[in-house]
Amino acid sequence: MAVAYLSAEIGLWSDLHTYSGGLGILAGDHVKSAADAGIDLVAVTLLYRQGYGRQHLDASGNQSETYPEMDPAAHLSDTGVELALPLDGSTLHSRIWLAEVRGVGGHVVPVYFLDTRHPDNVREHAALGNRLYGGDDAARLRQEFLLGVGGIRALKLLGHSPFQGIHLNEGHCTFAALEMLSQGWSRDELSRSFLFTTHTPVPAGHDRFAWSDVASVLDGLLPADAQALTGDDETCSMSHLGIALAGRVNAVSNLNAWVASGMFEGVHIESITNGVHHLTWTSPSLAGVYDEHLPNWRSDPTVLAHAGKIPDEALLTARSGARAVLRDLVHASTGVEFDESRLTIGFARRFATYKRANLVFRDLERLRALGAGRIQFVFAGKAHPRDEGGKQLIRDIFAGAGQLQDDIPVAFLEDYSMATGLAMTSGVDIWLNNPVRPMEASGTSGMKAALNGVPNLSILDGWWPEACEHGVNGWAIGEGEDDRDDARDANALYEVLEHEVLPAWEEGPQRWAHLMRAAIVTSARFSGARMLSDYRRFYDDFSRDD
Repeated sequence: MAVAYLSAEIGLWSDLHTYSGGLGILAGDHVKSAADAGIDLVAVTLLYRQGYGRQHLDASGNQSETYPEMDPAAHLSDTGVELALPLDGSTLHSRIWLAEVRGVGGHVVPVYFLDTRHPDNVREHAALGNRLYGGDDAARLRQEFLLGVGGIRALKLLGHSPFQGIHLNEGHCTFAALEMLSQGWSRDELSRSFLFTTHTPVPAGHDRFAWSDVASVLDGLLPADAQALTGDDETCSMSHLGIALAGRVNAVSNLNAWVASGMFEGVHIESITNGVHHLTWTSPSLAGVYDEHLPNWRSDPTVLAHAGKIPDEALLTARSGARAVLRDLVHASTGVEFDESRLTIGFARRFATYKRANLVFRDLERLRALGAGRIQFVFAGKAHPRDEGGKQLIRDIFAGAGQLQDDIPVAFLEDYSMATGLAMTSGVDIWLNNPVRPMEASGTSGMKAALNGVPNLSILDGWWPEACEHGVNGWAIGEGEDDRDDARDANALYEVLEHEVLPAWEEGPQRWAHLMRAAIVTSARFSGARMLSDYRRFYDDFSRDD
């Protein structure tokens, strides 16, 4: 029997725009790593014909979006199976598309995409499959009804039930648990076979809907004690409802588990720190080095822990190739000329305000004094179309770039994607991360950088407290303070950049090769393979009486 894995977004490859950022890419890495491990997993998500939106930036950094249509037939296989759900007094129809994810040993994990562009749907129902995280609460609620209830029913139609258990990736999927109850599972059976993963302490990541709206959409599936389960008479928190029904709950780093325990009082939150799919996120040049010096790393990424045996010359030659790829991308995309001799610092992620993308520009004169002629920056990332604070961060970076352009080149790569992410995490020299601790649940981009021998320069948030060996595999910014103080954190960033990072860079290639090897060794503990071995213990514990 299979484990059913549901997520509102699953990013498998760059051109299949069914992801917005870390959650979706992590889900894709989860699926790929399950395929590598031979785990009997079946995944369900929604198909978004217009994705998250294509980002456009003008000369001042003003973000706008367009929504080009995607043809699913160019990326996926049509199963020929269709789903019909009662909704709003009519019927919601969904086509079901398939991507087969094949693991390194040949095992296949199917990923099903539910598509509401069906000729029999009313206009409002057809539009549910337009955009990821678009629309109002009414649309989001119906998307989550399709994902949860429809996802379970789709898997049954496709012959994948009964399930060994269900694994829900955030509260967007919670209605799947209610559908399992409607299909005959008892509360006890559900508890024993249900894992809920919470990913973020950010309130916007936890949807809330009016109870009356939920009851109307679910049409009898809502348990009588649902309000008591969530402890809220006003709104239905999807995360609280899912966690109340789940037998096991995990967060995605040790620090995130501590934070989540405060969010969901009385619930034991276990920790499974995220990992990244090593075959997806290693640059071609470095993969060739691993093939030569670390045999079997493709099937067993723990072999990367032996990176100490890789010679300096092989590492530095591969890095030179990856750096050249990024320089060419920057020039072709932005016209900015990067200098091969300068330290290249990269920052790429969703542009949410707590991530503080503009922190390094807080004191431009100090940055100029320490970095003129020595450093260069490359940024990428999208703000949510309705996030004006995130959009302002992009404008701030463009403004800072304009003031620094004679001394410190700054480039911003438009329309961040998986392909851009790989070029950046493998082609920069330092990966910068400076969120407000403890808001960063995990930070998988930093793991991808380490996998490519790129040291992290980061606030001690997310995964970095578990990984950081200051001055050995990267550097910490600050001392792990939990209160927001941008002046303090910017000062700490400047201090470590000026007095530790730049001196290490300018010491020469041999010193940098030591840092690279240490980063790669660290990455062996943060692979998708290790993550799935942790999740497998949960899956193996699933039990119910059939």
